[in-house]
Amino acid sequence: MKVSDDPAVCPSRLILEHMTSRWGVLVFAALLEGTYRFSELRREIGGVSEKMLAQTLQTLERDGFVHREAHPVIPPHVDYSLTELGREAASRVGALAGWAEECAPQVLAARETYDAARADAS
Repeated sequence: MKVSDDPAVCPSRLILEHMTSRWGVLVFAALLEGTYRFSELRREIGGVSEKMLAQTLQTLERDGFVHREAHPVIPPHVDYSLTELGREAASRVGALAGWAEECAPQVLAARETYDAARADAS
């Protein structure tokens, strides 16, 4: 696997950044459950600003993970759902999140050990 800051050399790096961003992970998790309107999705995720959610959805739509369907009604009605690629990505991100939850006690213990060793060295 090539590692580089240059997206031309390592295009998967930017894709991974989008998939594993703070809000990207939560959007994947929510949309894996079904289709949402913007305001419903914002309530489901919680804590995300309208601007940040809109940017995240646009980024994931551009990458082919999210489908945006605008209905020609007043007031505007827009539904968001995962594409087939998005469902596959969401399941993989979900597996990583599950692993993180499962291993959280070990990670927290390692942090405590590290911090204690640093404090003793000071």
